[in-house]
Amino acid sequence: MIEITKLNGTKTLINPDLIEMVESTPDTMITLTTGRKLIVKESRQEVNNLVKSYRKEISVN
Repeated sequence: MIEITKLNGTKTLINPDLIEMVESTPDTMITLTTGRKLIVKESRQEVNNLVKSYRKEISVN
């Protein structure tokens, strides 16, 4: 799971395997495979880095 911050400041964990798309519109919007959309404070690049770190972590374990 990766931790993201919603615009209202609430931190939440999401499964990065469910991320279908990340857009900068200019807010960062994450679209999940379920159709749910989340607008987050992190930049598109930060979300990308979080996913990469998560994948490295699980491949080591």
